[in-house]
Amino acid sequence: MNEQVLVTGGSGFLGMRIISELLKDGYEVRTTLRSLDKKKQVIKTLNDHHIKIEKLSFVEADLSKDEHWNEAMKDCKYVLSVASPVFFDIPEDETEVIRPAIEGIQRILRAAEKANVKRVVMTSNFGAVGFSNKDQSSITTEENWTNQDEPGLSAYEKSKLLAEKAAWDFVKNKDNDLEFATINPVAMLGPSLDSHVSGSFNIIKNLVDGSLKRVPNIPLNIVDVRDVARLHILAMTTPEANNQRFIATADGQISMPEIAQLIKHQRPELATQTSTKKLPNFVLGLGAKFNKEAKEGKLLLDMNRNVSNEQAKSMLGWRPIGTQEEAILEALDSMAKYNLIK
Repeated sequence: MNEQVLVTGGSGFLGMRIISELLKDGYEVRTTLRSLDKKKQVIKTLNDHHIKIEKLSFVEADLSKDEHWNEAMKDCKYVLSVASPVFFDIPEDETEVIRPAIEGIQRILRAAEKANVKRVVMTSNFGAVGFSNKDQSSITTEENWTNQDEPGLSAYEKSKLLAEKAAWDFVKNKDNDLEFATINPVAMLGPSLDSHVSGSFNIIKNLVDGSLKRVPNIPLNIVDVRDVARLHILAMTTPEANNQRFIATADGQISMPEIAQLIKHQRPELATQTSTKKLPNFVLGLGAKFNKEAKEGKLLLDMNRNVSNEQAKSMLGWRPIGTQEEAILEALDSMAKYNLIK
């Protein structure tokens, strides 16, 4: 197989997993890193997991700059746009989060069009899909879109939503043959290849390190990172996936108190500080009037969590390998393995 794939953000939790799956499948893989200083770490991680890297190459490219993207995409048939702009502290002004996300995907799409790439698959997220659907009797599907002015929508979620909208505007408003699809994962857990983990791992961390004295009764949807990686590759290669969105979620939903109970039962040695006391729902509602984090929490409490993964299953033949419970425990084991929890 001589088909070359560009994966942006190769040193991240999901990017690294996608690269490892593509290499196992025999693809030529090129990946972008913001700095080639990270190249050694990526190679070490892949070697540690016995993944052959002869077909892997690296290019330094930053989502916020035009340089090197043409070189990165040269001779690539597919682009998996996984990287997101990085912030070490979330800026006060949300436009400082939103603008780089929009400009980053536009930069990718312009370069892909110029390089005659066949298809771009963008990693969006569930925040772009289901945060405005409060009807608990409904099922959230890819047809749903979050309202950008939704009270409690975090700057990060809003940036993903507006970046995805900008991407669809780009591909639909231009006379080009560029094919496009998005993957919209819920909270991404599962095993990590190294100490790079997703933001969703903070859910587990806060439950095991004692920061949550009372656990909010927030229901969640979870997905295993390996399933998200596989879904990107299926969306890349399946003709019918063009112009489609795909929600990536394991079946069902699980609440934060249920996660706390699961950890206590299955990993008692890691759960000595885990509380199973519930935070009454009204406290979040009350706090939401005064506190940004409580407002975000109330949105998570109110939104519909009956989420369908039928589109990925029926159109792409995708089958999640992991249950929510397995993804949670695998994530916890990774955090212990890489000393991410005390």
